[in-house]
Amino acid sequence: MSLIPSIISDAVFARGMGSLMRGAGMVTRFLPLPQPTLLVGPGSSARLGQAITGFGHEKILIVTDSVVSRLGLLKGLTDAITAGGCKYVVFDEITPDAPIPLIEKGIACFEEHGCDAIVAVGGGSAMDAAKAIAVAVANHKPLRQLAGYFKGLRNPVRVYAVPTTAGTGSEVTVAAVISDPDSHKKLVMVDTRMVPKMAALDPELMTGLPPHITAATGIDALTHAVESFVGNWACPQSDSMALSAVALIFENLRIAYNDGKNLVARENMALASTYAGLAFTRANVGYVHAIAHQFGGRYHTPHGLANAIMLPHVLKYSHPAIIGRLAKLAVRANLGHAGASEDELAQKFLDAVDELNRDLGIPAYLESLREEDIPELAAAACREAHFDMIYPVPRYMTQAICEDLIRQVLPPASAETTTEKKTPRRRTTDDGASCNFILVFCE
Repeated sequence: MSLIPSIISDAVFARGMGSLMRGAGMVTRFLPLPQPTLLVGPGSSARLGQAITGFGHEKILIVTDSVVSRLGLLKGLTDAITAGGCKYVVFDEITPDAPIPLIEKGIACFEEHGCDAIVAVGGGSAMDAAKAIAVAVANHKPLRQLAGYFKGLRNPVRVYAVPTTAGTGSEVTVAAVISDPDSHKKLVMVDTRMVPKMAALDPELMTGLPPHITAATGIDALTHAVESFVGNWACPQSDSMALSAVALIFENLRIAYNDGKNLVARENMALASTYAGLAFTRANVGYVHAIAHQFGGRYHTPHGLANAIMLPHVLKYSHPAIIGRLAKLAVRANLGHAGASEDELAQKFLDAVDELNRDLGIPAYLESLREEDIPELAAAACREAHFDMIYPVPRYMTQAICEDLIRQVLPPASAETTTEKKTPRRRTTDDGASCNFILVFCE
């Protein structure tokens, strides 16, 4: 009978977390959150360069990666900066996941050259690295000490952003995610003052993206929109942004994937990513991100791909608690009419996410995942969701449930070899509390 207190505790905690999150959401919807000035359309990166020179900066640090630099995607921006009488230095060593040692090199570069502002050009890793550099150089604290909420006392140096992918929405968010190679974990820095001053959504910089990156980053944006919409911090402001993002993604992602040079689809996907970023900045994310961060930290799985793999599984788990919300998403994605039954519409949305992943070539399994890692990955994901970042998830899950979800993306060969080792699958209450005995108690 020793299991009864544990199960009761899980159920009570689930209900308590739900109440806490809903209460916190009443506060977050009224928080004043900064938004960058957006420049949208072909050539907007050059227009951003022109605007930057009007703010009195003397030397700009451009934070990017070697691919962006090598492809010449900086030219419009740098030509405009030079024409405006401003100097710049290019730091193009950012790699996926933005590891701490490289960010420290970026900090040293900023200080060595006497820079006074930063322009991030690239995907989420470049933009998050730029934000981390901006906070660190202003506060003179180690990066690990800046992880969490509002850990920097001084205002970060000014950041501008030019995203070259349509996924992270980092150009409008209050967060930066970096990786710690020592612990194999992702660190999340949150500060409203990190939001870029201006951002350019230039579809011309995105036409050369390979289809697989277009796919993963597009589902990343979808994950941001969906998790913000179904979570307990959702509010009218975030809902509007999230629904707009979902509509644009379902209308344009397949087009951008199949025809990368379609500027209309690229621009619409860039807008979708930005809208989704604005949505989750106010309403936060959930278990998909909590798990994806662990995949990224341990296996260096690209964040968008990790989100794409886990999104269908987390949505299906959360389904009983979010049927009405899923139905609204289905209507906005043009999958059905508002007069249809919510159950039918919700299922259509779940099916549509599965179909979208298949059409975009998203793998059903994480090839690098190992069975022996799953307990630690699940524990870290739950710790991030419940305690470190406190995500407003709509349906609480225990570590055991999280392990089961992660196990669903084991490659088939790995899953087969571990079948005999697995414990019986646990039943769950409606609140997500785990139980494996006395059927009547769980019902």
